[in-house]
Amino acid sequence: MPTYVVLVNLTDHGRKTLRDNPGRIREVNAELKAMGVTIKDQYAVFGPYDFVNIMEAPDDAVFTRALVQLAARGTASTVTLPATPTEEFIARLGG
Repeated sequence: MPTYVVLVNLTDHGRKTLRDNPGRIREVNAELKAMGVTIKDQYAVFGPYDFVNIMEAPDDAVFTRALVQLAARGTASTVTLPATPTEEFIARLGG
């Protein structure tokens, strides 16, 4: 199953939502699950991003639909990095 590293920045609206309802994180995670996306790991971080997520989806189409649904809310922006396990990467290179 494809894996993605997703770097998240909250918008002003997203920060206010989180301040007023910290449990919203769990609600969004459940919505993602219902859309076919699994959150393998999730971290709140300090620095240029607010959250780092490791996610899986059956394919790019499912993942894209889910992220577009989230982005349309205007609460966060994301940077998505498709991730390949190193053993698979080595095999792709013929090693």
